[in-house]
Amino acid sequence: MTKLNQAMHLAAVCVALLLLAPPAMAQSRELAATAPAAASKKAHRLVLQVNSNEPATMTLALNNATNVEQYYKERSEKIEIEIVTFGPGLHMLRDDTSPVKDRIKAIAERSPAISFKACGNTQENMGKAENKAIPLVAQATLVKSGVVRLMELQEQGWTYVRP
Repeated sequence: MTKLNQAMHLAAVCVALLLLAPPAMAQSRELAATAPAAASKKAHRLVLQVNSNEPATMTLALNNATNVEQYYKERSEKIEIEIVTFGPGLHMLRDDTSPVKDRIKAIAERSPAISFKACGNTQENMGKAENKAIPLVAQATLVKSGVVRLMELQEQGWTYVRP
């Protein structure tokens, strides 16, 4: 093959690549544009752990939950949020000691995407220590073990945050 033939062959290959590249690039752009839309159909899932009897920690967890819920609501994307309490954090959901029970009630009334879980083991142990039944706020759902609940949600792909 002469140098002229080689140059012509190379030019033909380059022209063919240029003709094929734009449709392939456009297809890549289309796939990239539809990927977020497809992903947005799946709910985002967040679990927040509260194991402290500090009102600031409880408030931070509630702020995190409402901020995340608002963020995805503005984007018309689904979100599920659970706040799981155990140990000293159970005070957050105790009807007799919660410093944030009014805010929990308001959040629960406004946002079904945010739920509250109370550790049954902790409730039982507090009841024995205080020699009385430990009342929970109406918005709380009892789970056998708060730590097990956190593990199970993480195993299902939930994002875990400890404020």
